[in-house]
Amino acid sequence: MPTFSQADRFRRDFARLTAEQKAVFRAAAARFVADLPSGRFRPGLRVKGVQAAVGVFEMTWADDGRATFEYGPAVHQGETHVAWRRVGTHDDSAHS
Repeated sequence: MPTFSQADRFRRDFARLTAEQKAVFRAAAARFVADLPSGRFRPGLRVKGVQAAVGVFEMTWADDGRATFEYGPAVHQGETHVAWRRVGTHDDSAHS
């Protein structure tokens, strides 16, 4: 099972989301987790590298929502660790 951590900025960003946005993010995150073992993410999540930040990726969780993350050192041997960095709408600058 993958492990996760959240940057302080992610937690602050997440707290500012509406209840509906939080629910949509959680549903997208569940799809993201399901896709992690294969490393191939479903097209609707639009997981891709952030151009200006090597090693940072973004996931689209709604038409106007995205979250950034990076892979970190494994907490449990052989398991992927994802460090969530930012979350919000496209206007929130959640891309870095």
